[in-house]
Amino acid sequence: MTTTTTTVPTPDPATPIELVVLDMAGTTVVDDGVVEQAFARVADRVDLGPTLTRDEALQYVRDTMGRSKIEVFRHLTGGDEQLAQRANEQFEVAYGELVDESGVEPIEGAGGVIDALRASGVSVVLTTGFSPVTRDRLLDSLGWTVDAALSPVDAGRGRPAPDLVLTALLRTRASSVAAVAVVGDTVSDVLSGRSAGAGLVVGVTTGAHTREQLFAAGADVVLDGVRDLVGLPAFASVVGVSAADASVVGVSQVAVA
Repeated sequence: MTTTTTTVPTPDPATPIELVVLDMAGTTVVDDGVVEQAFARVADRVDLGPTLTRDEALQYVRDTMGRSKIEVFRHLTGGDEQLAQRANEQFEVAYGELVDESGVEPIEGAGGVIDALRASGVSVVLTTGFSPVTRDRLLDSLGWTVDAALSPVDAGRGRPAPDLVLTALLRTRASSVAAVAVVGDTVSDVLSGRSAGAGLVVGVTTGAHTREQLFAAGADVVLDGVRDLVGLPAFASVVGVSAADASVVGVSQVAVA
């Protein structure tokens, strides 16, 4: 592993982090194009209408990774609520099929980071644009224990709105938004964290969007992966990792806005 350093310090919030809000697909769970494959199956099974071509629709799916899937289908169907609901139901079916066919893999180090944070007294909440049924199916397969797992239906609005982050704060009784860190692989994740006023917003490049896109959306820091999280100053003291030991937990590429 190549370790690089920077002379620019990573953000260290004045308020200690009490809650980490982690995205699922692309951040803690390997995606490998499964969302796009599920959409392709939906397009084969459901006529989404004449609003967009198949290629245009697929590009929209890519651009809006991280958002509530029903909101995506409402756009793709031109606001036809009945058709959007049908397409969303088929998406959940298709995603479940793909999980059965290929299994579920965690992003490298994700489980260890979750365990380390919770063992140190930091609450961990997983968030997703999937329905609770799909979300819980993934969690059951991974065997992770977290403080809460939230879907848009649990919070009101999906990303990029701040609802999931704020609901996580309320569920865990964190003292303030300044004590919340939001971590995700999509622009929507970053925008959600920014809208909520999170003390630290971290992007990771293991999913849908690039380092440049994540910074442009407002990320404080962009990491190669979630396993690097505990090497940041905001977490190192909490989980007992010194700066000198940061490479041990996987701090390989840290970029700061």
